[in-house]
Amino acid sequence: MSKENGGPAFPGSRDVCFFDSGMTLRDWFAGLAMQGMYAEDAEHYKFAQVAAAAYATADAMLAERSKP
Repeated sequence: MSKENGGPAFPGSRDVCFFDSGMTLRDWFAGLAMQGMYAEDAEHYKFAQVAAAAYATADAMLAERSKP
């Protein structure tokens, strides 16, 4: 089973866009979460821990977003 990724973060028409759809909404959410983590206390985080926590946050955001 593949992980829900939310689809493209910046969807556009193929007629207008000359590039691939790029990052997923999951990647976008994770990047935003990571910015907040580093903004608060960058020197105490390990890269792997930040990445895992950022994607866990993104997964929670996608799950909440899919609720009615």
